[in-house]
Order: sequence, then C-alpha cells, then structure tokens
Amino acid sequence: MRVLVIGSGAREHALLLGLRKDTCVDFLAVAPGNAGTSAVAEQHDVDVTSAEAVTALARKLVIDLVIIGPEVPLVLGVADAVRAAGIACFGPSKDAARIEGSKAFAKDVMAAAGVRTAGSETVDNPAHLDAALDRFGPATGQPAWVVKDDGLAAGKGVVVTADRDAARAHAASLLDSGHPVLLESFLDGPEVSLFCLVDGATVVPLLPAQDFKRVGDNDAGPNTGGMGAYSPLPWLTAEATAAMVSSVVEPVAAELVRRGSPFSGLLYAGLAMTSTGPAVVEFNCRFGDPETQAVLALLESPLGQLLHATSTGTLADFAALQWADGYAVTVVVAAENYPGRPRVGDVITGSEAAGVLHAGTARRNDGAVISSGGRVLSVVGTGTDLVAAREDAYRTVSSIRLPGSHFRTDIALAAAEGRITPA
Repeated sequence: MRVLVIGSGAREHALLLGLRKDTCVDFLAVAPGNAGTSAVAEQHDVDVTSAEAVTALARKLVIDLVIIGPEVPLVLGVADAVRAAGIACFGPSKDAARIEGSKAFAKDVMAAAGVRTAGSETVDNPAHLDAALDRFGPATGQPAWVVKDDGLAAGKGVVVTADRDAARAHAASLLDSGHPVLLESFLDGPEVSLFCLVDGATVVPLLPAQDFKRVGDNDAGPNTGGMGAYSPLPWLTAEATAAMVSSVVEPVAAELVRRGSPFSGLLYAGLAMTSTGPAVVEFNCRFGDPETQAVLALLESPLGQLLHATSTGTLADFAALQWADGYAVTVVVAAENYPGRPRVGDVITGSEAAGVLHAGTARRNDGAVISSGGRVLSVVGTGTDLVAAREDAYRTVSSIRLPGSHFRTDIALAAAEGRITPA
C-alpha cells in the first residue's frame, strides 16, 4: 500500500512512524513535512489547502491512501476531492468536518443527538455582547466566562477567565475580525480526549488521553495548541470510556448519517468529567495534537490497514485493536515567545534522539536542523507506569538544546501522583 500523509506537525510524524511499522505499507510520502519526517518518508512541497494540488500529487505518486492530518484542509473539502478522484482518503467530508469548523453546527448536532454539552449562546453583533456576557460567568454563579471563536482557531481561540473585562476584550476582538463568538457555561472536572475511528455509524475507540492546553505549569498563562499529553488515563475506568462512546460519539455519528453527512475518519470528542457526568467541551474532525503522539506510541495493530479500513467502509470487519502495556507521555518543546509570535531560525541539537517527533522544524542548507514554528518538537516517553513514562520523556527533553525554548514540567504529574479523580 502506498500512503501519502498531508501535514507538517508532530502528529504527522507520529502517523508516519506508525505507518512504517505496518508491513502492508511499502511506500510513504508526506506533504509538506518537516526536518524529522524527511527521514521517514519522501517529502513533497504542496499547498495542503488546495484540493487540486493534493489530488494531483496523490495521482502522480500512484497513492492508495491519503491521510489528512490538519483540520483546515478537511474543513475546506480536500478529502472530498481526493475521494472524487477515486483515491481512498482518511478524513471527513467538508459537510461532516463542520463538527469542528463551526461550534454552532456542533451544538446543533449534539442537541439533535441528545448529547450533553455546555449551555451556549452565539453572538454575531457587538451591540448584543454585553447583555450576553451578563447571562454567563460569575454573575450567574459560574466560576468564569468561557469565550470561544466559533470557527477554527488552532486551539488558541478560547479564553476562560473570571475577569469580565478580559472576557469582553477577547469577544470584542473576535467580533471586530468578523468571527462570531460563542459564550458557554463553565464545565467543571478533568478533561478527556476521546479519539474514535468512525465509518458512518461504526465507531471504534482508541485509548483515551488527556492534554494540557495552558502554556505554563499548573495551567498558568494563555491557551496554546497543546503543551503535552498522556495516555491511557489511570483514573478513568474502561466502563466509563465505553459509556462515553455509547452516549456521546455513537449518537453524534448516527445523527451525521441521518443528516446525509456521514463521518469518515477520526472523530475527537473533548469531554469534561463533571460532577453530574461527562459533557462535551468540543468535537474535532481529526487526530488531536499532541495526544496522537502518545496514543499511537502504544498502538500495536497495523495502522495503515486500520486507517484504510476506516476510509473504505470496512471498519466493522477489522479485528479488535491491540495495545502495548504501559503508558506514554508527550512533552512539547516550544519556541521562545510561543503562543505569541515565535522566535524561529535557531539551531536545535538533540532533535534526532529516539522519541523525538518534529513539528516546527526545517533543515538549513548546511544540514542543521532549525526551528521554524511555535511548537517545535514533541518528545514521547513510555514506561510501565506514568512515573516511568514521565522520566523517560523528560530525560530526553533535558538533552535537547534550543535557545529560548520552554516546556511544561508537570505533564501527567497529577495523574502519576494519583491526584486526579472525576468530579
């Protein structure tokens, strides 16, 4: 099987490493890739948002399966064009990708499917903002305002704050840039990232994970695209995971089928384990980053065959998934000033070590690996328990040198110390 992966992050690097272990995959290409993926797959420069360019490359390389990593090409309909060209594609249609592309659409689907989520209100007129803010936040007994960009924001369009002025400023900036604002009620409890392979009404869950959005230790600072993750979750039972699949993901998948927009690919449910049960924070239409790096580190089933089955309507016939024992922890090494405008162009040493996945990297003409984005590397450690997996990850992190870089030191720490319980 000849496989083309679309994207340039650590998620795509993880996918390529998983695909390389599948004996049925005999050719790997990535577009556009990064300095790390060049060692795993044939690299091609392509505009990932162009359906024509992606389809043309897949035809040129005689590809059997295209795997689209990022959300933007999916929301723009690139998967539709690839399938229309007669090539299997892992990733939902443009219509189904609205589950991530529009939070208002996702809320409507959840309401129709009877899935519990935060109460919300969409504001598209600045004149209505103040009255809407008064209906949320501390004034109504909630600990904070939750203000979201209704569209795609790479994980950085959300502000959760008890400061009304800060909530208003974020909402006003979104409205000024032409983006509708979604105000939500606050959900308490630890969060779960639940990845499910979905083929129409067929749903197959992967291991649950937890990610860390805030830039600093103890969840300090602004939201990022994700500073780390771990999997599985020692505080979440298999029964609780199964219940979330049956009460959340399966009804949403069935509702999309009912609407004539069946989902095909990876449906990511972000859930809060609240004091009154799980509730959906968000849906994504693709593998999450950095959770994918941890989850795929433990998958033993053949990844290429699994994603091909999902893409071709045969997921229901695939054998039960096999997982390695133990745990995986991902720690993101970020460039100076991230999540603001990152400093780039610095030489990185230690990036070729085992367990290091590349994201914002490039290779200079002299062969040196340099930083080229905000989240530069993902370092994955594994172990028999979370303590060992953390030690493995942070041992590698300590060997990496990138001027001005930063990382969280507390990824999976609370879980390793047994300090997390569902609310």
